Amino acid sequence: MFTSSRQTISEFREILLLLPLGTYTKNCQELSNSTIGQHTRHIIELYQCLIAGYELGEVNYDKRERNKQIEQTLSFALEKLKEISDDLEKKDKPLSIIYELNENQVLLTSNYFREVMYNLEHMIHHQALIRVAVQSFCDVQVHESFGVAPSTLQYRSVCVQ
Repeated sequence: MFTSSRQTISEFREILLLLPLGTYTKNCQELSNSTIGQHTRHIIELYQCLIAGYELGEVNYDKRERNKQIEQTLSFALEKLKEISDDLEKKDKPLSIIYELNENQVLLTSNYFREVMYNLEHMIHHQALIRVAVQSFCDVQVHESFGVAPSTLQYRSVCVQ
């Protein structure tokens, strides 16, 4: 799980490093005018919520910072992705996940490993969206596995045989 997470983050960083100047903050019509930077910020901030909440055992994904610097400055985002990769591996432990729904607070029981997997799947989902933006903006070759769930890749490999 941690190896897959670090590998996926590394592949993500590689794609971001290949982007032509200005692409990171360019609005993509196919994605309701969102930017690669906005999707990147969203990924990073959910991971930051998880890592920050680990010690207290409480994670609230709704209380993320929404730091514009992450979505506007590629080098800053790359630094944050490296920090996440470096800080992610921890022992499993129970966590309380706090959601705010219709002005009510909902408390769910989870654990660190489950939330690492949630964040990995969430990142892959947003990478699929980022892939659309990359392909609409430039000729950067995106690996066929970028933005594809590991279970889908396994299924595809079985179908080919």
